[in-house]
Amino acid sequence: MPEITDAYKTIAGPSEGLYKDKGSKFIARAYPAADEHAISELLEALRREFHDARHHCYAYRLGLAEERYRINDDGEPSGTAGRPIYGQILSAGLTDILVVVVRYFGGIKLGAGGLVRAYKTSARAALNNARIEQRVLYDVIHLHYAYPMMNEVMKMVKENNLNVINQKFELDCRLEIQTRKKNTEKIRAGFSKIRGVKIELSNLCK
Repeated sequence: MPEITDAYKTIAGPSEGLYKDKGSKFIARAYPAADEHAISELLEALRREFHDARHHCYAYRLGLAEERYRINDDGEPSGTAGRPIYGQILSAGLTDILVVVVRYFGGIKLGAGGLVRAYKTSARAALNNARIEQRVLYDVIHLHYAYPMMNEVMKMVKENNLNVINQKFELDCRLEIQTRKKNTEKIRAGFSKIRGVKIELSNLCK
């Protein structure tokens, strides 16, 4: 079974890049974004801020799997804006990110090659100006067991150096443990060998 990937790179906060060519100005903004709702709000805010711009082209990527992404040329010739922006996101190995390039037309057409270069360069500038940080995905293991199982449960916690985030020790005991996602199945399997322990899982914020 392949190892689960639970670490990823994103940007710590908003950043900006700028590119100019033949009178056209390309303003790139990069934002950390956790979901589509946050992305929609960011796009709406940018449309209000740059309401007089001709194009608001963008790309985003969410999660660790590459299928959660979108590119938008916003009226530019197909493949000349959103895809070059997305290419820079992939080249930097980033996710949970939105990159928008706002174009002010300068009166001279740049051609397909010129547009690709402009959107690629401005997006790269924004990412180069960003602070990159690595984050890790965690799960929470919820344990529910009777007090006589306490020693076996705590032995498992100690042997695996697990991080206890909440606990309740009475006749009816409850324990919440934080674990990296890549280790979750191994830890869950270990607890499942202790008879009488009920186990539930939930995701923890990144």
